[in-house]
Amino acid sequence: MSRLLYSLLFYLAMPLVWLRLFWRARRQPEYLQQLGERHGFYASRPPRPLLWLHAVSVGETRAAAPLIDSLLRAYPEHGVLLTHMTPTGRATGQELLVRHPGRLTQAYLPYDLPDACGRFLDHFQPELGLLMETEVWPNLIEAARRRKLPMALINARLSARSQRGYARLPSLIGPALASLSAVAAQTVADAERLQKIGARQVSVCGNLKFDVTPAPAMLEQGSRWRQALAARPVWLAASTREGEEALILDALTELDIPDLLLLLVPRHPQRFSEVAELIGHRRLAFCRRSREELPNHNTQVWLGDSMGEMVAYYALADLALMGGTLLPFGGQNLIEAAACGCPVLLGPHCFNFAEASADAIACGAARAVPDAGAAARAAKDLLLHPQALLAMRTAATTFSQTHRGATARTMELVVKVASATHEPHPSCQ
Repeated sequence: MSRLLYSLLFYLAMPLVWLRLFWRARRQPEYLQQLGERHGFYASRPPRPLLWLHAVSVGETRAAAPLIDSLLRAYPEHGVLLTHMTPTGRATGQELLVRHPGRLTQAYLPYDLPDACGRFLDHFQPELGLLMETEVWPNLIEAARRRKLPMALINARLSARSQRGYARLPSLIGPALASLSAVAAQTVADAERLQKIGARQVSVCGNLKFDVTPAPAMLEQGSRWRQALAARPVWLAASTREGEEALILDALTELDIPDLLLLLVPRHPQRFSEVAELIGHRRLAFCRRSREELPNHNTQVWLGDSMGEMVAYYALADLALMGGTLLPFGGQNLIEAAACGCPVLLGPHCFNFAEASADAIACGAARAVPDAGAAARAAKDLLLHPQALLAMRTAATTFSQTHRGATARTMELVVKVASATHEPHPSCQ
């Protein structure tokens, strides 16, 4: 597929794109806010020169936090333009606004249409563009190339399945990747897959998510919950996806652990009410975090229907089952759990974090299970054997600490890319 054909098909598909946007807004009204930005129309531009970083949603935004801190220290005359595609990503970015008042600007990245991408770049006029993970948008990258804007793909990852998909579009994806000034891959395997579909100037810099420090306030919140629950064992199902909650709740009924509390945290906020109904239909006693309810001695399930509190949930839990791994979604970020010292169970579908998952299993920080029933049995075995659980907790902390350093390596690459264009100039202080 050529870029011209891709653009034509994108324009033709826009009615469907808008229908999907309005459909998602039924559960999450924030999708209807700042609609003009999705087509490249923005309000006033900040007066500072800008470095632009695109973090599509929650996970990427959190991973970008240490890098944003480093960028603002290195380039004190600049601000950072932080773009997203989802309201939850934008809400997560609000936390960074507080840390960097006056130096951080948020906006939605427009749809990958030539005119919208052009308006976006002409409005903000960034001096450097950084795309997180797998955000390869052909029209956006071409618009940047025409404006001689250096672009880099950072914290880049590419699963084998995604590689096969991209390989079917060599005339579209290949030129886009080749236009990038640099690619900072998470792992050697990611680097090799990216090179096979056209990426050049590829370096292995590690995963930025290892450098994210859990918020002390959230760790303290988890500690307070732990004290309130006394000695109750807590099994956390973290960032679960569609279809997984039913499997986990059914497996829970087979467990015979006195006082066990299941802390169930769906990945997407628009599904909180749906999951509450699932729990109610099984006649399990439950309460909801959003109602400021703490579990009592009869509560079997605590529904974590809140945003931005995952660190507190990990700090509270004895053991976590990582969502997105029981069914073929590819898994969610286990690195945050390890940083909190929380041992992890992983289902068979970990392709989004394949190397991190394999490393965590190899060092004893995580355990692989084939399905929800096996996860429940593993949870029971570990919760009834505190020494084994403590060994996993220690291994999780060690695993997290030994993989740090990606921010410094990525910053070295970013400075090289920026220096090649003679601006922006990092501070020598």
